[in-house]
Amino acid sequence: MYKKLLACLFLSFSFAAIFAQSNPGPKVLIVTSHPDDETTFPVTVYKIVHDLKGVADLALMTDGQGGYRNTELASEYYGLNLRDSSIGRTYLPAIRKRELMASGKIMGIRNFFFFDQVDDFYSQDPKPYVGGVKWDVAMIEKKLDQILSRTSYDYVLVLLPTPDQHGHHKTASLMALRAVKRFVGKNKPIVLGGLEMNPPELDTFNFSGLKDYPESRINKQAPVFTFHRTARFGFMNLVSYMIVHDWTIAEYKSQGDTQNNYMNKFGMEAFWFFDQNDESAIPKVQRLFEQLKSSGFATNKSK
Repeated sequence: MYKKLLACLFLSFSFAAIFAQSNPGPKVLIVTSHPDDETTFPVTVYKIVHDLKGVADLALMTDGQGGYRNTELASEYYGLNLRDSSIGRTYLPAIRKRELMASGKIMGIRNFFFFDQVDDFYSQDPKPYVGGVKWDVAMIEKKLDQILSRTSYDYVLVLLPTPDQHGHHKTASLMALRAVKRFVGKNKPIVLGGLEMNPPELDTFNFSGLKDYPESRINKQAPVFTFHRTARFGFMNLVSYMIVHDWTIAEYKSQGDTQNNYMNKFGMEAFWFFDQNDESAIPKVQRLFEQLKSSGFATNKSK
């Protein structure tokens, strides 16, 4: 009996060790509001999972029902008149979740957490959502706290909450920032705000924080961390990581405007370091992006 117990314990520790060794890289939680928001920085996530042997999970705030407007071709594809608001709002939550999970499979996302808050209409005002009028803030806070407590994440990735962003985008980012600020564990995750853009735009882009929301302030001493999707590799350098981005967008058959307007448009994924992060973590983020640039198929240390 004693020998059997020792054998079981040995197997338990062995499997635990194997599991720990199988994912030695960074652990990342992505917090977004709509299915397809993660296509803002899919190459960074892809490389963390595939090249650095990390882990990525995704928390999605809304049910995605509001994305019914540009669905002419998607209605044909899915055999449903999704442009009809009642039909679109009924069927799009399930459709867009499937699309998200297909996109996530490409990136290597491990877990999906669905919050199913209402995706009502386009507005740049986050107040009705972050203020608890439209969304169940207490539930969101509780669930985010539970997710953060279960996994020792190194990073939380959100969309940079610029003034021109959707109110849902801003709210998802603010809720994530507040959750990390509440976190009392040993290793507090580093929160980074991401955008996709072309390199020349970075010289003129200016964002210090969202008015009325101090948690969105950016650390001015930190650099902007970037990865260039256009880094080329393969036979005759005919391939780039832009393919990964395009693959993820192509999964969203229901969102024709996204495919038309974002495929092959932006060559860079850029991330800002929020002021609430410990400034001593800046070198850690620098090392991460150096590893991303020097790993995988394309290595371009000059960018």
